Parts: sequence; C-alpha cells; structure tokens
Amino acid sequence: MEMLKQSEIQDVRERKYSFLNLLNNLEKPFLFVGLIMMILIINYQTFFRYGISTLLELIATPGFERFFGSWLDTEVLRDNIKGAVGWGVWTEELARYVFIWISYLAVSISILTRSGIRVDVLHNRLSQRWQSVVWVMIDCCTLALVFLFSYMGLDYVKMQLAMPQITPALQIGYYIPYLILPIGFGLMSVRTLQTLWQQSRKMTLPDVVLGMALSVLLFLPVLLSEDWNAPLLLFGYFTFFLVLGVPIAFALGLAGLTTVLGAGTLPVDYLAQIAFSSIDSFPIMAIPFFIAAGVFMGAGGLSRRLLALGDELVGALPGGMALASIMTCIFFASISGSGPATVAAIGSITIPAMIARGYDKYFSATVVACAGAIGVIIPPSNPFVVYGVSAQVSIGKLFIAGIIPGLIMGVALMVVAYLISKKNGWYGEVRERSLKTFMSAAWQAKWALMVPVIVLGGIYGGIMTPTEAAAVAALYGLFVGICIHKELTLNKLWASAQDAASISSIIILLMAMATIFGNIMTIEQIPEFIAESILALTSNKIVILIMINIFLLWIGIFMEALAAIVILTPILLPLVIAVGVDPVHFGVMMVMNLAIGFVTPPVGVNLFVASGIANVSIGGLARHIWVYLLVMIAVLLLVTYIPEISLFLV
Repeated sequence: MEMLKQSEIQDVRERKYSFLNLLNNLEKPFLFVGLIMMILIINYQTFFRYGISTLLELIATPGFERFFGSWLDTEVLRDNIKGAVGWGVWTEELARYVFIWISYLAVSISILTRSGIRVDVLHNRLSQRWQSVVWVMIDCCTLALVFLFSYMGLDYVKMQLAMPQITPALQIGYYIPYLILPIGFGLMSVRTLQTLWQQSRKMTLPDVVLGMALSVLLFLPVLLSEDWNAPLLLFGYFTFFLVLGVPIAFALGLAGLTTVLGAGTLPVDYLAQIAFSSIDSFPIMAIPFFIAAGVFMGAGGLSRRLLALGDELVGALPGGMALASIMTCIFFASISGSGPATVAAIGSITIPAMIARGYDKYFSATVVACAGAIGVIIPPSNPFVVYGVSAQVSIGKLFIAGIIPGLIMGVALMVVAYLISKKNGWYGEVRERSLKTFMSAAWQAKWALMVPVIVLGGIYGGIMTPTEAAAVAALYGLFVGICIHKELTLNKLWASAQDAASISSIIILLMAMATIFGNIMTIEQIPEFIAESILALTSNKIVILIMINIFLLWIGIFMEALAAIVILTPILLPLVIAVGVDPVHFGVMMVMNLAIGFVTPPVGVNLFVASGIANVSIGGLARHIWVYLLVMIAVLLLVTYIPEISLFLV
C-alpha cells in the first residue's frame, strides 16, 4: 500500500514536471518556425526580384531580339514577366509581421531566464537579502509595464475590429498582426509572474511585501500629480531604474511611461502603437538574420575551419596561436556581426588550445576578448544596423566605412600580442607549413570565406539590400552546416534558432522602448538643448570630439553598446552635424568607442564570456587588459581625427 502511494506521488510529480516543462517551452516551436519562415520568405523575395530584373534586362538586349524575335513576341513576354512581379508583393509584409510576432514572443523567454541586458554593478554589491528585495521590485515594475502594454494592445485590437483596416499587400485585417500586443505582452506578464513567484518562494513574507511596497512607492509621485517637469522625470526615472538593475529595455519603457503619466507628454494609449510601429521596419530585420547567420555557421563548424586557416598564415610566429585567434576573429566578424558571439565561437576553441600550449591563461582570454570587439566594427555589424536605423544613415555605407578601421584595430592587437608573446617565450607550433598546407586549409575554409563576398558583394553590387543580404547569409549558413559540413544536426539547428531569436528579441525590444523614450525627447526638444548648451561652451570641433569620445568610453563602462546607441544617437547626432562631422564617420566613431566598452570592466560582456571559457576571474582579466585598451583607444583617436580612414572606401 505504501509503495502504491509512493508510485502515485511519483506519477503526479512527473505529470506536474511535464506540464511545467511544456509551459516553459511554449514559445519555442513558434520561434523556430517563425525564424526559418522569415529566412525563406526574404530569400524568395530576393531571388525572385533578381530573376525578374535579369530577365527584363536580357529581353531588352539587341541580341535577344535578333535571335528570338522571329518566333517570340518579346513585347508580350515582357508584359507577362512584368505581370508576374505581383507574385512577390506579399513577401516583405508577411516577413515583417512574422518578425514582430517572434520578437515579442521571444522576449518572454528572456524574462523567464533573466537574460535581459542590465546594469548590475550596484545590484551585485548588495547583500543577498537586499538583492532578493530588489528582484521583487524589478519584477513588479516590469509586470506593471508589460501588463499595461497588453491591456492597451487589446484596446487597439478592439478598435481595429470596430473600424476595420486592411493591410496593403496581404489584404488582411490590421487586427491580426496587432494581436501580438495583447498576446506577446500578456505572455510577458505571465512569465514575469512566474519569476516573481519563484523569487518569492526563496524569501520571507515581510521581504516580499517590502519589495512590492517599494515598487508601488516608485510610481506614487506620477500617479498623484501631472505637473512634473518632463525631462526631469524621463532622465530621473531612467537613471533610477538603470541603477536598480531593471533590464535596460524595460527601464526605457518605464521611464517613458512615468513621464507620460506625470507630465502628459503623450497620450498613454499611443505607447502600445509605438511598440508595434517602431519595429515594423524592413531594415531592422537585418539584426535577427545576421545573428542567425553567425549562430548557424558557428554550430556548423565554420569557425574551426577559419581557425585552421589563420594558424596556417601566422601560426609559426611568436604567439602564433594568439595571432591566429585574432585573425580568426577578424574572419568571423564578417559573419556574426556580434562581439560576444565572436568571442564565444572562437574563444571556446582557441582559449583552451592556447592554455594547453603553455600560454598564460589570462593572456589567452584577454587576447580573444579584445579581438572579439572587432566583431562589431568589421561588417556586417549589428550596432551599425541599429545606428543606421536610429540616425537614418545608409547601412551599406556604414558597413564599408567599418572595414579599414576594423582591420587597423586587428593589426594593432596582433602587434601587441606578438611583442608580449616574444617577451615571454611563447612560440608558435612547430610543424610543416607550406603552400600545400595553406591551400588545403583555405580550401577547407572556402565556404566560410564566401560569406563576406556574398554579403558585401550583394549589397555594393546593387543586387540586395542589407536585410536581404543578411537573410541570404542565414540561408547560406543553414545550407553549408546541414548539407556541406553536415555538422548542423536537427538538435543543433533547434538550439541555434532559439538562441538567435532570443538574442535578437532583446535588441528589438530595446529599440521599441527606445523609440518611446526618443519620441518624448524630441517633443521636449532635449537633443537640441544639449547641442546648444555644448556649443555655447565651445565650437571647437577637436574639443567636442574628444569630449564625446571620453563620454562614450565612460558610458561603455556601464552600458551595453546597442542600448547606448539607441539612447545617445538622437542626442549626439545634432551636435556633431553642427560642427561638420559626417554622420557615417560619426557612426564608425561611436561604434568603435562602444566596442572598447565590450572589454572595459566592470560590464564588459566580452570579458565575461572569455572569463567563463578560461575559468579565470574578471578581476584578473581586468589587470591584464590595460595595454590592449590603450592600443584600442589610440586606434580610436586615429580614426576620430583622420576621417578619411573610415570614409576612404565610401
């Protein structure tokens, strides 16, 4: 009888675990299907449009008329081909709506796993008890924001049902794509409640109540009065939420919400519409595609083949493995567009290999962490995409402007690694290296080396937009990983798609909430006020640029690069334009500043990734990073004051 009871208890536990597991993974099938669907749709659009235009150009040539004109009516053929153009009209609109849906569905996973981008410097210094109390405050604030957006989104859907509007291409009711607002933010509310419940179970009841009470007190000032100063509320609340440790995307949204409530800058109902319309953008879709391309190619074995090629080129020199690591990061930068992704993909192979060959473990981790920063300078680059959208600057021009500065940064790091290795007697692996072995390595890496040719060649050849090039790169990564190298198994593909969707969703939410923040700044004319105030102090271009560099380097210490770009671009761009700086040059300068932030303690994400791989402390890495930082800052100053370096190829 006792054994029967235990069996029943075990069955109940298994059913409960199965239900919770199903609940916690509810979004994942939609993310996988949605991401693959987006990639296929945009590839269809790209090849269909290119095929149509090529056919029309072919028909227009005199040779075609001469050879086929006698038995083929070219005018009718041309009209039929032009009539087929409508077969691709639906693609962009459908892809955009799928993109918005999976972006907001994926945010709920980041809430559940607490993987949002946040400033946790102060939070980590608190006692365990106060950290728990602050987590309750964060969850309560987040819940207030996402529940309100879900409620406002539901109202907007009801309005669309009452006064129906039809989308231009798909000819469906607008309420269908807008359903993501109540569904997506509603799911975020559920996930936030889950994290709040899990956190509360580890705490005493008085501490839980204290956290909830403090979060209510935060909103009391704006609920009791509508006569507050808007800039004071916007920056005051944003700073407070940032210091509190609220994920930056939600800190932006909460600051915007409190400003709207306390100063009446915008109608509250308008916020949900901004959350949709701000990311209903074809250029922004390049972000998940480039991330997916990097993840697919890393999982498909391309990074290992790139390392072998790098080792053939520089492996015999002092510090050969370190130099090969930097060179591989440069190669991989032309695939991933992400600093931490480059460190993870290359460092997981090279850091253990360097340590095994006798290199100092801190040196090994530091080299890869710094080289990973090149991942956001050499195209394609997600920060360039974000800056391009924020500043309304050509993403293609930004990509090409980053090539020379990125290569200079890579060469400078290689020189430092070479000198340190030579001083410490860390020599390259002794083995046969010849033209034959080099050609063999190059042949093995040929599929990876084709990526920048496809992406940049497609963009600058006028064949593809950056978003289309990113989608083609993602499909290419899938094809090579599955069909050529056969290392991208179904399990790896599933995990890679989830990673790509989750990483990109954090960036997309950040951009949506930053749009709300930016709209309020624009209405209050805050960027113009800041620009006029600085210009009143000095109009010297050199002084202003050095001030901006110092400010951005300082910001990079505490804030992730993409968050800094979406927040600061509207503020700083009017200032640099006023002193005659090209917006493309400023984009390169801004991204290089914030790339250095990837390896600047205490929030340098590349350092965290490298320290995890090498199993060393962040403090130890911070003590070894300074020589590299000085060299990277020297390259930054070179690019800042010699704009021809970045604009030469534009």
